[in-house]
Amino acid sequence: MLNITVVVPTYRRPIDLARCLTALQQQSRPAHEVIVIVRDTDFATWDFLRGCQPAVPLQTATVKVPGVIAAMNLGLEQAHGEIIAFTDDDAAPHPDWLERIERHYLANDRVGGVGGRDWVREGGKLLDDARSIVGKVQWFGRTIGNHHLGVGAAREVDILKGVNMSWRRMAIAHLRFDDRLQGSGAQAHFEIAFSLAVRRAGWSIIYDPLVAVDHYPAERPPTDPRLHQHPRDRFNATAMTQTVHNETLGLLEHLPWPNRMMFLLWAVAIGTQIAPGLLQYLRFLPQEGALATAKWRASLQGRWQGWQTWHQTRFTELTKDSP
Repeated sequence: MLNITVVVPTYRRPIDLARCLTALQQQSRPAHEVIVIVRDTDFATWDFLRGCQPAVPLQTATVKVPGVIAAMNLGLEQAHGEIIAFTDDDAAPHPDWLERIERHYLANDRVGGVGGRDWVREGGKLLDDARSIVGKVQWFGRTIGNHHLGVGAAREVDILKGVNMSWRRMAIAHLRFDDRLQGSGAQAHFEIAFSLAVRRAGWSIIYDPLVAVDHYPAERPPTDPRLHQHPRDRFNATAMTQTVHNETLGLLEHLPWPNRMMFLLWAVAIGTQIAPGLLQYLRFLPQEGALATAKWRASLQGRWQGWQTWHQTRFTELTKDSP
C-alpha cells in the first residue's frame, strides 16, 4: 500500500470545496493526508475550514502569491506521500479514484504519472461525448486535450489535466510547476511543461478514463486565461495571449530542436481554431470579421511572447554556463 497525499488548491469557493472534501472522505481507499492550499486573503474559505471536521487527516497551507502555480508548488513542498494527487476545489473524485490510481503505480514501477477523465457538468448539463485520442502532443507541436471526453482502455499519454492528475514522488523529484507562466488565476497549460518533463526523464504517464472525477467548473473571473474558450463568454484578448504564451513556452522548453522549428512554423502559418495562425485566420475571417482579426493578433502576440520568455531563459542559462 502506497502513501498518498491529495492536494487541493482553492480560492473563494467554500461550497465547492465542501463537496470536494466530502468526496475525498468517501474514498474506498482513503488518502493518508489531504492538503488544502488557501490564499491568505480568502477569509470565506478559512471560516469554512475552521468549522470543518473531516474523516481523513486534513492539513491547510497558506499561499500569499496569486495563481494556481504558487498554490500547487506549495502543495508539492508540503506533501509527504509517495504519490501526490491533485484535484480542483470544483471537482468531486469518484469513490474509487485513489484506489484506481494506486493500482497503476503498483502494477508498474516505471509509471510516473496517472490521471483520468473529468466528467464536466456545466449549467446542469453533462458534456458527454467520446474521444479516443487524449493528452497527446503531435510531432509538430499541436496539443490534443480531450481529457474530459476520453474513452477506452488505459494508455500512455503525453499530458495529464490538472483537475485529475497524480505523480510518483520519485518521478518528479525536485520538479516544480513553471512560475514563468502568465495569468492571474488558472494560468492555463501549466500541465504541459510538467508532464513533458516527466516523460523526458523516461517515466510513463497513464490516462485511464475510469480514474474519474465529476467536474463542476465554477464561474470564471474576467482575467481567467480560459475565458475565451467557453461559448458563453466573450472574447478576452489578454486572456488569449496569456494562454498561447503558456502553451508556446511549455512546448519550446521540451520539444527537440527540429520539432521546435516545425512547431513555430505550423503555429504561425496554420494554428488552430482557438489559437489561429494565418490559414485559420483566413478561414474564419468571412464569418467572424473583426473578431477573427482580434483572435489572430492575440495568438501571434502570445506566440511571440512565449518565444521571448523561452529565449531569455535560454540566454541566461548559456551566459551562466560560459567561462
